[in-house]
Amino acid sequence: MILGALSFLLAAPAQAVDTLCMPSETTGCIAGTLRTEEGPIADVDLTLTGPTGVEETVTTSESGKWNLSISEEGQYEVAIVTDTLPDDLDTKGAATVQATLGSTAAAVIEVRTSSYSSERSFGEYLAQSAANGIRLGLLLALASVGLSLIYGTTRLASFSHAEQVTLGGMLAYGLVNVAGMNLWLGGALTVALCALTGYLQDRVLWQPLRRRGLGLTQLMIVTIGLSLAMQYCFQYFVGARTVRIVQDNPGVATLGPITMTYQSFVAMGIAVLVLGGVGFALLRTRVGRATRAVADNPALAAASGIDVDKVIRLVWTVAAGLAGLSGIMYALVTNGIKWDSGMQILLLLFAATTLGGLGTAFGALIGSLIIGLVVELAPVFGMPGDFKYATAMLILILLLLVRPQGLLGKAERVG
Repeated sequence: MILGALSFLLAAPAQAVDTLCMPSETTGCIAGTLRTEEGPIADVDLTLTGPTGVEETVTTSESGKWNLSISEEGQYEVAIVTDTLPDDLDTKGAATVQATLGSTAAAVIEVRTSSYSSERSFGEYLAQSAANGIRLGLLLALASVGLSLIYGTTRLASFSHAEQVTLGGMLAYGLVNVAGMNLWLGGALTVALCALTGYLQDRVLWQPLRRRGLGLTQLMIVTIGLSLAMQYCFQYFVGARTVRIVQDNPGVATLGPITMTYQSFVAMGIAVLVLGGVGFALLRTRVGRATRAVADNPALAAASGIDVDKVIRLVWTVAAGLAGLSGIMYALVTNGIKWDSGMQILLLLFAATTLGGLGTAFGALIGSLIIGLVVELAPVFGMPGDFKYATAMLILILLLLVRPQGLLGKAERVG
């Protein structure tokens, strides 16, 4: 359905810088935004030289945006016409991009004011990295809280839960980008559809398997198979490329030493509100108390009159909805999502739930924030960027050696 809709997208005119260039099967796009640390730069000419040597010129709009439609794949040289650039700006002036048909290639040319200094103090670097860590932790928490609730009520470690995150981003891409739906409406509908998939999963798959008496190891293998199946479905329907929910480049806001996109601030605010609502529901509502009772002792909860199957189905529904919301936020904050995005964060999700204490929602929240901070702060203290995820795993291992049940988990007698 998504591929069918994409086939009807038309490419925008080459000089229409205020409109979005949309790639098709026979055309591609090269696009970018020319801006300094102080704001966008309008009315600047850029030349694009194609693989055959043909040169075209495009002018930036009032918002600094520009784009060009291409009909031939290859390497393109993008250069600023320096005579059209204001005198107080410095730039390297050129960039090289590899353009392909059916996709948009981003060309980034650095432009700064003559007074700009790229050097940042350690305190500024620390503050920016800490803010990035809190942002990552909140996005992980939306998914890991649901994963922890599933484990708490069923004792099942669901390896397919990360694919629900990818599903949220992919559905939002289809509804907002392809179908043209409003972002807020499309996001709400995406969360509802993801929650429905959680309900159907338990109704069609997990409840019948539980009633057949399958062990936890067998159920875990089923979740691995479901994860692989979902990944291949994403590749089949959407492709292996990175897709964006919103094509426009997001605006940037600066608060002291912290610089983030407006989408990041909104995503963090929504995550705090949703997580607060989940915590309130678990502590103050009958359904929440029933969920905690099932997590503590399913047999005793059933003997007390609680419908254990209904509670578990509700947990699957809410967990899938939260994962879908996490996928939307993740795609907006990281400026895209692809078929294996869930697989890339799966280890972080399990690390967060294990660190906080398996089966405890509040532990998953604390664990997610710790993992997010460790991942983003590791490079500040000299850890190479490629090893920052390994640093989070090392922290997890060291903590489990001291406290095997996790931060908020309860110690259990074995044997």
